Amino acid sequence: MKRILSLFCTAAVLLSGVVLTSSCGTLNSEALLAGGMQALQAATLSDAQIKEYVGEYIAQSDKENVVLPESDPYTKRLRKLTSGITQVDGTPLNFKVYKTDQVNAFACADGSVRVYTGLMDLMTDDEVLGVIGHEIGHVGLKHTKKQFQQALLTTALRYGLVAAGGTIGALSSSQLGDLGQTLASSSFSRSQESDADDYGYEFLVKNGKNPYYMAMAFEKLESLNANAKTSNAVNNLFSTHPDTQKRISRMTARAEKDGYKRPATKSTTTTKKK
Repeated sequence: MKRILSLFCTAAVLLSGVVLTSSCGTLNSEALLAGGMQALQAATLSDAQIKEYVGEYIAQSDKENVVLPESDPYTKRLRKLTSGITQVDGTPLNFKVYKTDQVNAFACADGSVRVYTGLMDLMTDDEVLGVIGHEIGHVGLKHTKKQFQQALLTTALRYGLVAAGGTIGALSSSQLGDLGQTLASSSFSRSQESDADDYGYEFLVKNGKNPYYMAMAFEKLESLNANAKTSNAVNNLFSTHPDTQKRISRMTARAEKDGYKRPATKSTTTTKKK
């Protein structure tokens, strides 16, 4: 989802007089008018429509990545980790593992959660679960829905798509790729990240785990960032997230205030085939 490079245009649509400006130069006015119509719909899409478009996007992502089968040790490990975790805010969850050295994970508004083998190699089970809780938090708190709406709006403006039947038409493979790049270029606000951290913390508690593992997961990501060679070789899950050290301190302070002690450092679970 982060491989396709495209020009990122941000456009402001003023409905009074239909004044349109762009940060990447002059755009075709007829295309932008059509895109403006599309953008209005993107901003008012229902939950069902959002999930439909996210479904298209995630299906494309699954095709472009190596999805490990149920028989693979990584998938078995993820199934064990997420046993009993079936839905968030009424949305059914589905988990898959992408085979890649990238250190990442993400969750989408349709309940799709994708975890990268690079992340699973770096972290213990409880740390991985904390990251999953954080990502699911973005879904439960509607952050991913808002982010997807904005990305869809931007893609509509870029391509000048015309609405058909009151909804946005099916996106082509290239448009889905462009949508993925737009999503990859976007980021959550600091308050959204903080709220998702809290969600992940409570998620661990709910599942009988020590929430201190949230801080420990962030510590590993911070250490990864500090290693220049490593950070250039992999995609750090929180490379665009601000103030990781402050988030470590915040999660640590909360855990200690709630009476939790720092767990003994455990070796990362080995999933790689020998």
